[in-house]
Amino acid sequence: MAKQTRSPEERTIDPAAQQMLIHADELKIGTAFSRADKMSPCNIGSAGMCCKICGMGPCRLTKEGDTGVCGATIDTIQARNLIRSIAAGAAAHSDHGRDMAFILKAVANGRAEGYALRDIAKLRLVAQRYNIGIDGRAPEEIANDLADLYLAQFGQQKGEVVVAKNAPAKRLQLWRDLNVVPRGIDREVVEALHRTHIGDDQDPEHILNHAVRTALADGWGGSMIATDISDILFGTPAPILGEANLGVLKEDMVNVIVHGHEPTLSEMIVAASQDPEIIAYARAAGSNGVNLAGICCTANEILMRQGIPAAGNFLHQELSILTGAVEAMVVDVQCIMQALVGLAENFHTKIITTSPKVKIKGATHIEFDEHHALTIAKKILREAIDNYANRGQTKIPQIKEKLIPGFSHEYINYMLGGSYRASFRPLNDAIRDGRIRGVAAIVGCNNPRSQQDYLHTKVTRALLKQDVLVVETGCGAIAAAKLGLLLGEAGLDQVGPGLREVCETIGIPPVLHMGSCVDNTRILTVLTQMVEEGGLGDDIDQIPAVGLAPEWMSEKALAIGTYCVASGAYVMFGGASPVSGMPDKVSDSDVVLHYISEGWEKMYGGKLEFVADPDEMVRRTLDHIDKKRAALGLKLYKPENFGRSGDDRMLALEELPISERRAALYGVPA
Repeated sequence: MAKQTRSPEERTIDPAAQQMLIHADELKIGTAFSRADKMSPCNIGSAGMCCKICGMGPCRLTKEGDTGVCGATIDTIQARNLIRSIAAGAAAHSDHGRDMAFILKAVANGRAEGYALRDIAKLRLVAQRYNIGIDGRAPEEIANDLADLYLAQFGQQKGEVVVAKNAPAKRLQLWRDLNVVPRGIDREVVEALHRTHIGDDQDPEHILNHAVRTALADGWGGSMIATDISDILFGTPAPILGEANLGVLKEDMVNVIVHGHEPTLSEMIVAASQDPEIIAYARAAGSNGVNLAGICCTANEILMRQGIPAAGNFLHQELSILTGAVEAMVVDVQCIMQALVGLAENFHTKIITTSPKVKIKGATHIEFDEHHALTIAKKILREAIDNYANRGQTKIPQIKEKLIPGFSHEYINYMLGGSYRASFRPLNDAIRDGRIRGVAAIVGCNNPRSQQDYLHTKVTRALLKQDVLVVETGCGAIAAAKLGLLLGEAGLDQVGPGLREVCETIGIPPVLHMGSCVDNTRILTVLTQMVEEGGLGDDIDQIPAVGLAPEWMSEKALAIGTYCVASGAYVMFGGASPVSGMPDKVSDSDVVLHYISEGWEKMYGGKLEFVADPDEMVRRTLDHIDKKRAALGLKLYKPENFGRSGDDRMLALEELPISERRAALYGVPA
């Protein structure tokens, strides 16, 4: 029986993407969407019931009592498969942190062309946190010591990674009691692979305990290092006006898309594109200049710091090339489809790889070197400009949305209290009073097996109506941006009355863009600061908050979900579970599934669940938030108590007689 091919509307809710998918069908060109329709996933492998870690297999366990050739049971095989995915995800994000530390070291020693220490205040603050002396020292000296400290965390063999000290004191002590504080970032990843080699660790709970330690090495290690260094080098984000979707491409300009996850290259391309020499070169080629746009997490990096528009999220990478208007797509690491090269052969687009870790057969490779960063960035832009003359017909969807990204935890602190009283107290009070019912972090990827952006935005909208403040990163943030939910007043008609009061009073959108997927550590920092502020318990697991990854697809997402669970959060993933098993055939196939939920909740106060139905995700989110509110003894959530504040309320009050106005404002008799 042939698989059903979905219509463009069934594949994505984004009208710009729908236009490009229709265009692809007209040109008879395949995309990730059409390939997903044709490809039937292996139900054994997708359920985590296939083992291929040695040459005696692969072993597929399909009925009760089956074991692998070595005798491995389904729960052992599923635990091994899960920890290997977590290790790969932790390695990807943490290796990014390592590269950032090397660049910080080079900048501190004057060996990185074009870079500077942009946020000296954050440099000094971070250095103090780790007992690095700052008094009477030049920023470069401080940065050099900080880089050395960070680099040491990767190869450290004993003790604790210093970044873990950023967690709440009670949480850190819990990790110590459970023996899961990372000793060294690389050590935990290596040990995860060692434990899962043939003939090693065969106790699923023991394997999964180390999965927690490996994930923590990412969240409270490599990823947090990467975020801090990015802020120091490129500036800590603050709100800035931006745009998102394919309509940001320009008919009369050289369009260059940067895609991947490394801000080191993209920031230099931004700088190079503004160089008078490059602008003149582009105009001499017949264009009006160079237009940059981002895809995926690189988009978030340059969007929140430079205001460079986002052409889209993960599933827009092929669609942007289908416009025929992209002279070059410049990629570095992670989430880059190999199909880009074959697709680009139908157009004039050049695919340019830049990382020494990533090459794609058929692409142009211009290797990035931070010591000559600006020179290499200009070379890449000249390649794109020279290609402008080869452009054929274009089809750019005239669809884009404005947004306000850049809500770093530092800015959230500032916006709640100003320069002199920066504090999370107003946020905590809003939760205690019930104006904000709770907080949801909606993060993660796109997945072509889902309807693009649908799960992200359905869950977001449903929670906003229930007065849940939403923070977002990565492709999930871009999904919300494309619907206009990241632009202040544009989303306020879609939120509950209490949340609207808060947004109007502070002047923020109801969905806060907090950066790229590596910046999930900003969310951990916000939760930690909420704990430290007081009034919502003494650890993260007591806060009325939930993490959701509705359209997950990458191993990085599993690492992120696991370190958030270990931090005390309830985390839900949409789509299929990688450890679901087949309960109708294998009665013991739910051991791992139950352990990462009920087992981890008993140990860490957080749990990991896979929930396919978005309505069920929303229901469980609200139930969890209300349960946490009740445990803290907070006021019952009553939306009818709120909704008449801010400018709207004051305008209404002005129409009342003075006595009635005093009664409404101060509760005194009229």
